[in-house]
Amino acid sequence: MTELDPVIHAAARLRITAALATLADEESIAFPRLQELLDMTAGNLSTHLRKLEDADYIAVAKTHQGRTPVTYIGLTRTGRRAFEDYTEALHAVLGQR
Repeated sequence: MTELDPVIHAAARLRITAALATLADEESIAFPRLQELLDMTAGNLSTHLRKLEDADYIAVAKTHQGRTPVTYIGLTRTGRRAFEDYTEALHAVLGQR
């Protein structure tokens, strides 16, 4: 039986990963924009991002625009591959491949 990646399988992390997968390779999105897109609280989003970062599925870059700190999030190559594998496994589980 095909096994689904438990890191991605949590609903919130699946939504995060799917949103990030729409970005081009090496592209990232600002934390507030991702939070807005997913309609998640900052704390909830941060918690799930930490789990994805620990798995090396996302890269987090902290920088400043003027004096304002800005955090950017993007999928790593490992994360993109894991998401592709996850969607293939999900299709297999659903009997669509």
